[in-house]
Amino acid sequence: MKLPRDVSGFDLVKVLKPLGYQVTRQAGSHMRLSTEQNGVHHITIPNHNPIKIGTLTAILNDVAAHHLKSKEELIMILWG
Repeated sequence: MKLPRDVSGFDLVKVLKPLGYQVTRQAGSHMRLSTEQNGVHHITIPNHNPIKIGTLTAILNDVAAHHLKSKEELIMILWG
């Protein structure tokens, strides 16, 4: 499955909730999400519309590595 191109920061927060991510703080236009599934993990997401494709790829790579999945598997879980 291809990476979605029109994902906003708010949309990304919604699709990451099933993986245990919650907004723990926000400073300006950036949100900090944390999860305790598979150990503690923090990510920062810009609340932009849309998120730049390189930024989205980096965020998804980080989340996939934490959950021991490939980026493609993660995309299928989130948007499949």
